[in-house]
Amino acid sequence: MRFRHPDGTTVHLAYCTNVHPAETLAGVRAQLRDHCEPVRRRLGRDRLGIGLWLARDAARALTNDPAELRALRSELDGRGLEVVTLNGFPYEGFGADEVKYRVYRPDWTEPDRLAHTTDLARLLAALLPDDVTEGTVSTLPLAWRTPYDGDPEAARTARAALTTLAQRLDALAELTGKSIRVGLEPEPGCTVETTADAIAPLSDVGHDRIGVCVDTCHLATSFEDPGTALAALSAAGVRVVKSQLSAALHAEHPHLPEVRAALAAFAEPRFLHQTRTSTAAGLRGTDDLDEAVTGRALPDSTPWRAHFHVPLHAPPAPPLTSTLPVLHDTLARLVGGPAPLTRHLEVETYTWQALPAELRPRTRTQLADGIAAELTLARDLLVDLGLKELP
Repeated sequence: MRFRHPDGTTVHLAYCTNVHPAETLAGVRAQLRDHCEPVRRRLGRDRLGIGLWLARDAARALTNDPAELRALRSELDGRGLEVVTLNGFPYEGFGADEVKYRVYRPDWTEPDRLAHTTDLARLLAALLPDDVTEGTVSTLPLAWRTPYDGDPEAARTARAALTTLAQRLDALAELTGKSIRVGLEPEPGCTVETTADAIAPLSDVGHDRIGVCVDTCHLATSFEDPGTALAALSAAGVRVVKSQLSAALHAEHPHLPEVRAALAAFAEPRFLHQTRTSTAAGLRGTDDLDEAVTGRALPDSTPWRAHFHVPLHAPPAPPLTSTLPVLHDTLARLVGGPAPLTRHLEVETYTWQALPAELRPRTRTQLADGIAAELTLARDLLVDLGLKELP
């Protein structure tokens, strides 16, 4: 979906296909047929943006066979789908029964991460619509904090890899005329947990093609104030290359037994749900939700937030809420001003099938309806901010 900002800029809205995980190229094509095109039809749109997730095997198949890449581009066009952004964070296995810490490997100290991200950039340059010259890729925020943190050699290796990536992106732009930018996606528990954590390593790289991807669930989970966060990035010259529109779980009174019980229903074995609380002594947290609700790992006199991407249009029932207001605030600052701070927006609710059983979609039709409802909410927010939806 495309929108015209009052300054004339085109802003793109997509949804991320990691909600339909597939490891192979055949699986990606099935996603387009079984999920993405039905969502487009529900929205009554001739064209729908998707934030494509290409796992390692699918990316390699496209990289190794130009005919397959041309065929995918043709299929996207035929189904009324367009790609201006890729989710390069998960490398493989995102559909496994247990993902947890595995999603952070390989990290930016490992050659496979650089190779994969380079492949994604080259593929995106070929997949961009003919009238679009800029694409974006979101990626791992360097590494999970252990064993990376405190290891100067790891930091040097990651910085060198990002510098090499920036040089490759420059060369790609020279060759294709397509400008691809990559954004580190701050996430709780990672060495770049917050937008503030991103400033130093990105300043060290010092290249316009490497910036940040602001995920509004992660921003909220870490209790970052959107205005402060975005102002600091701007002051440091760090670009917001894309933003993922998402909402976290919020528990205002975690000391109450009924609140603990409600939170426990969202603790599940597939993904990590890092949980944080902001205290007078600073941010405190656990790596997963079950550690918070079953013990004394977190102070419970202040609100808790958990990294669980809840559907934008369907906040959890009381006594829980979602951090949708943080998304509203962030979006207003990103695209509600005289000029947009980013042009690529992506709804990323990948946890539909991890919701408590009674809230999960039971059919493809229900899932498509839910995704369409999320995109409708995002569209309405953009229109309320003065953007005009384009055909």
